[in-house]
Formats: sequence, C-alpha cells, structure tokens
Amino acid sequence: MLSIFIGFSQTDDIDNLTLELAFQEQDSLKVETSLKLIKLLYNINDYERALEYILKSEKLSNNINYNKGIAEITYYKSLIYAQKNDYINAVSGYNKSKALFNSLNDTLSVAKVNNSIGLIEIKRGNYNKGLQFSLAAIKELEKRNLVKDLNLAYSSLAKAYYNINLHEKALEFYLKALDVQLKTNDVYAINESHSKLAELYSNKKEHRKAIEYYEKVLESSASDNDSIKGYVFPKLGGEYLKFNDYDKATKYLIQGYNINTRIQNKAGLLLALNNLGDLNLKQGRLNIAEKQLLDAGELAKSLKNKTELLRHYKLMKSLDSTRRRFDRAFVWQREYYELNNSLKKSEFKPVINKEKLFDIEVNSNLDKKPKQDNNSINKSVLPNNTEINKTIDKYKFFLYALLALLIVVLTLLVLVYLKRNSNIKYTQDLEEKNVKIQIQNEAFLEQTKHLENVNNVKDKLFSIVSHDLKDSLSSINGFIDLLKDGSLSREEFDNLIPELSENANNASLLLFNLLNWSKSQMQSLEPKPSLFDIQEVFETKLRLIEQRMESKGIDLIDHSLRDFAYADRSMFEIVIQNLLANALKFCKSGDTITVSNHISNGTCIVSVADTGIGISKENISKLFNDSTFTTMGTDNEKGTGLGLSICKELVELNQGKIWVESTQGVGSTFYVQLPKSRPSS
Repeated sequence: MLSIFIGFSQTDDIDNLTLELAFQEQDSLKVETSLKLIKLLYNINDYERALEYILKSEKLSNNINYNKGIAEITYYKSLIYAQKNDYINAVSGYNKSKALFNSLNDTLSVAKVNNSIGLIEIKRGNYNKGLQFSLAAIKELEKRNLVKDLNLAYSSLAKAYYNINLHEKALEFYLKALDVQLKTNDVYAINESHSKLAELYSNKKEHRKAIEYYEKVLESSASDNDSIKGYVFPKLGGEYLKFNDYDKATKYLIQGYNINTRIQNKAGLLLALNNLGDLNLKQGRLNIAEKQLLDAGELAKSLKNKTELLRHYKLMKSLDSTRRRFDRAFVWQREYYELNNSLKKSEFKPVINKEKLFDIEVNSNLDKKPKQDNNSINKSVLPNNTEINKTIDKYKFFLYALLALLIVVLTLLVLVYLKRNSNIKYTQDLEEKNVKIQIQNEAFLEQTKHLENVNNVKDKLFSIVSHDLKDSLSSINGFIDLLKDGSLSREEFDNLIPELSENANNASLLLFNLLNWSKSQMQSLEPKPSLFDIQEVFETKLRLIEQRMESKGIDLIDHSLRDFAYADRSMFEIVIQNLLANALKFCKSGDTITVSNHISNGTCIVSVADTGIGISKENISKLFNDSTFTTMGTDNEKGTGLGLSICKELVELNQGKIWVESTQGVGSTFYVQLPKSRPSS
C-alpha cells in the first residue's frame, strides 16, 4: 500500500510541475522547474520523458548561460546514459558536469559526481579506478548524511575491495552499507550484504558469524525464492560441517542439492556436491563420497571454478589415502600443488594510488589559481643563457647517474627474481618427493603389519595343531591299536564306541573351524550371499547331533519356521553347527536345547538356547574376542576356543551381528541377526 501511495504522490507532483512549467515566463525558473521534473522522472525510471525535458532545458540553459542549470542537466543526462550502459557518454558527461560544479564551488555536487563515476567504473570491473573516485566522495556524503547516496557508495566500495581481495576493507564497508540499508528497509540490498558478510566471515574462519548472517538471509521475506535457497543452503551446510554438526550439515546440504538440481544451478550444485563428499568422507561412507566428489570435479572443470576444483583435489587425496590407494593419492596431491601455486601467482592486491586520489580531491582548485601575466614578471631576475646551460648540464648528469643506478637495481632485482623462482621450484620438488616418500612409508608399514598378523596366525595354528588336534588323534589311534592287538572284547569295544565317536567329531569340528578361521584371519574368505531357507539349515544340522543328544539325555525343542535370509549359506551352516555343538557341550542329562527364528525390523533373528550350566559375567566378554579361551564341557569335552571366534568373523562378513545372553546355572541363548535382502551401499 505504501508503494502505491508513493506512486500516486509522485504522479501528482509530475502533473503539478508540468502545469507550473507551462505558465512560467522567466527562463531560469523554467530551468529549475524542469530540473525538478527531470529528477522525479529519473526516480520512477521514466528515462525517455526525462531526456525530452533535459534536451529542452539544456538548450535554454545554454542560451541564457545558466551554468548551474547546465551542470545539473548534464549530470542527470549522464546518469541516464549510465542506466543504459552507455559508458563513454556517461563518463564524458560526468567530467563535464564536475568541471562546472568545481567552478561553482559546489562541493556536494562534486562528491555526487565522483561517487557516480566510482559506481560506473566499479560496475565495469575497473575496481582500482572506481575506488579512487568513490573514496573521494565519501567524506562529503557522510557529512551531509545523504543516506541513499551513502548506500550506493558503501556497497560499491565493498564490492570493489572484495574483488581485489582486500577482504578486511570489504567487511568494513559491507557493515557500513548494512547499517544504512536497515534504516531505509532496502530488502534486496540487505540480503546481498548479509550474504557477502557471511562469505567474508567464513573466509576469516569466523564460522559462527557466517552462520548467523546466512540464517538472516533465510529469515528474510525473499527467502522463499529457490535461487536464494540454492545459494545459501550449500554454504550454510558447509559452515555447520566445520563444527562437525553432521545432522544440520546433512539437512542443509541435501536441501541445497535438491533445489539446485531442480533449478539446474550448476554453481550451487558444485558447492553442495563438494560439501556432501566431505561430509560422507568424514562419516566413513566412502563409496558415496567418491561418487559425489567425482561429479563435483567434472562440474568444477566445466564451470572453470578453480577454488572448488582445488578443494575437490584435496578431498580426493584424503579419500584415496583413507582407502590406502596411495598411488592415486599422490596424483591428487600433485594436482593440488600445481593448481594452488597457479592460483597464488594469479592473486594480486592492487595498491591505491593516494597521490592520484589527492589529485581528484583537489582538482577543483586548479581552475581557481590565477594565471600569471608574462608581462608582469621582472625580466631582470631571469637567468642568462650560460647559467641555463650549466643548470641543464647539471640535471643531465643527475639524470644519467639515476638511469645507471636504475639499471643496476633492475639487474639485481632480475637476479633475485630468478634465484627466488629456482628456490621455489626446488622447494616444490622437495615437497612432492617428501609426500611420495611418506605415502610409500605408510604402505610399507601397512605391509609389515599385515605380515606380522599372518605370522601370528601361523604361530597360533601350529600351537593348536600341536596340542588339541594331537590329543584327539592320539586317542583315536589308541583305540585302533587296541583293536589291532585284539586286546578289546566285543562288549568293551561296543562300550567305547561313543567315546571314539566323540573324539572323531571333536577332531572333525576342530579341523573345520581351523581351516575357516585361518582363511578369515588371512583375509582370503569372501562371502557369496544368496537367499536360503533357515529351517532347512536347522533340519540338516540337527540330524548330525541327534545321536549325541540321545546319548547325553538332552531334549530338543524345534520352533524354527520357514523363512529366508540373505547371506552365504555355507558360512551360516558353520555358525549353526558351532552353536549347536556348544549348547550340547554345556548341557547335562535332562536339559533342553531350543532353536527358533523370527523377523525383527526387516532382519532375520536366529536363536539357539539351552538350559545348561550358563556362562559367568567375566567370561562373556572373552567368548567372541579371545580365540585361546575355552572351558571343559559337562562330560569333560575339550574345545579349541576357535568356535565362537570364527562364528563372529563369519556373521560380520555377511553384514550381521552375533551376541549372547546368559545366566550362570540357568542357561544361555545365542542370537544371530542377518539381513533378509541385499543391503544397500
């Protein structure tokens, strides 16, 4: 409503001034009224009508030699040229109007012209030149507290300083601009200042401040715009990532990725992908991180965004180092160094020429210096020709000496420059060699560690074979020798058959576990998952222990159901066989073994429970982690300690979990959790 009211008010003012102009007879008054009309038309962007009045008023001002009118009309004509991007006519008009304002001692108008020249130069990318003009205008504008002009001046100065990498000065002027914009409620300008301030604080590593200003952009009335969200979300997510606040970082980065994908904003998408890659790398999701970073690299190259490409190289080096792909990590490191060095060489921070700036400020005084009449100079004080020649010779000597000194200095500078370049190249080569050596050393250490682990496995295998396996086989050999010698009667032989069978089963299970455990320790055991029926596995394995259960007087309760799991069936069979053997080992006559399975949260839970002797609290922690830990069964059955260790290895290879719940004297229940379908990456 306010903007509509202002629009009607301005229209009424224009109509009144047009009517007033028609009845005025004095030429200077007509010019003044025309100027008021021109200003109003310029403010509502009606440049064509403003130009009509400018041409008429310019002709009238020239006819009556009205310099004040000519100066202001020329200035407004230049403003319109600037709006139409006619740089040459705009600057020419600005210079003409400034000369006239200087002659009239109108310091405020000179400041406005300087500010306008600064604006157009900064807009065209001539930042150094634009800075000089805008700085020359600031003092006068601040003294008069011209809010609208100060808003333009501060914003342009901040933009210029930002683009020549003087970020501290840019920060100073964006804060000044924001203060003015808040007073005038300029929403668009406020959002732009908030965004730039957030970026500048991020560069200073003041990430809390950066987050504060990015969130102010999102709180504004313009925050529903997808372009603004697409710009802010990836940056805000990146700031939260600096604090390892993964939840908020994930929230903003995913929103930023989706919005930029939808609106096809490649610059925002690049930033979102690089930050998402960094986030997933820190959280160990290496496959996802690699895909996102590779996509980011392609985008950075297509957009020629060297800053994000440099970050891409650094993240890829970290990713491949984490994966032990040191040869590829070295390549990324080299790419990073080369690009970083080229960026450092291209950086520049131009120094503002204060002498030239001073010249702009005092230029208005040059025209006011009175010209000296040559006739008024006392000819008697002029030097004669001889004195003039001596003076010239003296200056020539100084000039030649200065030139010689300059040549010597330039030669020294060239030598220093060449030496410095040589040192830089040597340092870079040395750094690259050091990185390569470091990566190779890490690879050697990893190989050494692996060889030590393999050697430890070998020692453990020999230890197990020399003790447990030897005992079982010796017992079997003893029975065979007694049979060969005929020392056993038929009745004695029949009584010893269960013990002989037990020893044979122990030796078989030991060899079975030993083979699979050694494979897993040497990293050569790879699962081949498929869908299989759990109930079939139970049926097969229960048949193997039926006879032993009967001989020990143990009851079986089978609650297994027909259901499917996604894992390596042979590995699962090893796990079930070990769990059933353990349950049988620690049960006595009259105890019960119960097998069952059910579905929980989309996974399959299998359990083997017994009412045996149970496990003490201090021993539960040793079950899956200590391959040397073993205890005697209820009939003094021996074990190797490998059974549950290999169970844990095999279950985890199949993306599952294994755990136990036990109470001493009551019994134990072992649980195995497996996926029901192929796990997502």
